[in-house]
Amino acid sequence: MRAEMLNSILSDLNGSSADIEASAVLSADGLTMASLLPSTMDEDRVGAMSAAMLSLGDRTAEELARGALEQVLIKGANGYILMTHAGKDAVVTVLAKPNARLGLIFLDVKRAAESISKII
Repeated sequence: MRAEMLNSILSDLNGSSADIEASAVLSADGLTMASLLPSTMDEDRVGAMSAAMLSLGDRTAEELARGALEQVLIKGANGYILMTHAGKDAVVTVLAKPNARLGLIFLDVKRAAESISKII
């Protein structure tokens, strides 16, 4: 039931913008709770890397006195990776196209993370 609800939120998120290519909900320790990732991507690897990056982002924001971490954004030649907390026990990771309108994606991801945090 919970997995179905999480997948529904991810489906809505992916459908909210043509710029979003994939998304996943992961536990804080990197275990996949739900995902809409391409079959070529290893869910376990995505989970582990997302959890590690968000943990490093948390520490960096704290050490550099930037306040509570809101999100981690990685830009590569082939697009963006956005990670954000969904409550204290989960992470939402989104893959977006290189020409994505980030402002709209940030808003959609924030809404999805709020919905996910209520389920978890």
